[in-house]
Amino acid sequence: MRPHEIFASMPPEQTTAFFGTLSDECPAVFQQAVHAASLAMKSRPRYLLKQPLEKQALAVRRALARVAAGPLAEEILASYFIECRKEVLEAWLDRVGLEHENGVLKENAPEPPDPAQLAEHVAGYLDESDDPDRPLLLRAFGAQSSIDWPELDGLAKAHPAKA
Repeated sequence: MRPHEIFASMPPEQTTAFFGTLSDECPAVFQQAVHAASLAMKSRPRYLLKQPLEKQALAVRRALARVAAGPLAEEILASYFIECRKEVLEAWLDRVGLEHENGVLKENAPEPPDPAQLAEHVAGYLDESDDPDRPLLLRAFGAQSSIDWPELDGLAKAHPAKA
C-alpha cells in the first residue's frame, strides 16, 4: 500500500481523529497539509482553516489520497508517528529489533525479518493494544519509501484499521 492509498482508505472517524491529533500536537505539519488541500481544491487556505475540524480533515484526506500527493502523504504519516504517536512507533521498532533514536531509524532501508517471524511480530504487536493507530502504523511503516518489506503490506491488509 502506498501512502496516498492509506489516506484514500481511511474511514471518516479515523480521519478526524488523525488530523485532530496532528493539529493539536504538530500544528506546522497540519498547516502544511491544509495548504496542500487548499491547492488541490483551488481555494484559499484561510477558507479551509475557518471550517470545522471534520471538514478540514476530510478535505485534507481527499487531497492526500491523490497519487500526486504521495511524497507529502508519506511525510505526514511519518511526522504523525514521530511527533504525535512516538510510543506506538517505538513499540513496533523495538518489537522487530530495529535500532532507532526517538523513533528515527539509525539504518536506512533495513532488511526485513523472515516472513514467519514478521507475521509473529505483527500479530503480537496488534494483540498488545486496541489502539487504532497500531494497524495504521503498520501500513504507514510499510509505505515508507525506505522500507521494502512486501510481506508487511499483506499482513497489514489482513488486519483492518479500527475507527
